[in-house]
Amino acid sequence: MTNTQAKQTNDGNLRYERGLAKLQEIDGEGGVKVVESLADIAPDFARLLIEFPFGDVYSRPGLDLRSREIAVVAALTAMGNAAPQLKVHIQGALNVGVTRTEVIEIIMQMAVYAGFPAALNGITAAREVFAADDEKSAQSLAEPRALAEEAI
Repeated sequence: MTNTQAKQTNDGNLRYERGLAKLQEIDGEGGVKVVESLADIAPDFARLLIEFPFGDVYSRPGLDLRSREIAVVAALTAMGNAAPQLKVHIQGALNVGVTRTEVIEIIMQMAVYAGFPAALNGITAAREVFAADDEKSAQSLAEPRALAEEAI
């Protein structure tokens, strides 16, 4: 291996590690599941998905994660055809401090620029994320109760 190849490998590993850490900070397990789902069919694409957006762009100074996720929710809503990715990033936005009210306002704002169909698709995605989040919260609350009842 030449020095250039070794440097590229080390730089790639640093980008990947930095990107994976940033992805987990934003999306927790949701983002990791997306990457894992690509491992069997497109592992190189999965690596790029970690290195470039999260290792290079999300890790830059200048914007906090909350601002970045607001921008991503707006962009994906405006695209109108990226519901799976929009759902991941709505959850990511919630994870980094964006409120549900703010998510809906961001999506409504996109109706002005991307049209009502795109905004309606975004609101539908938000509804699904909020419902899944509520269900997860309800299960978390029920688990301690179930454990306490088993102990009786």
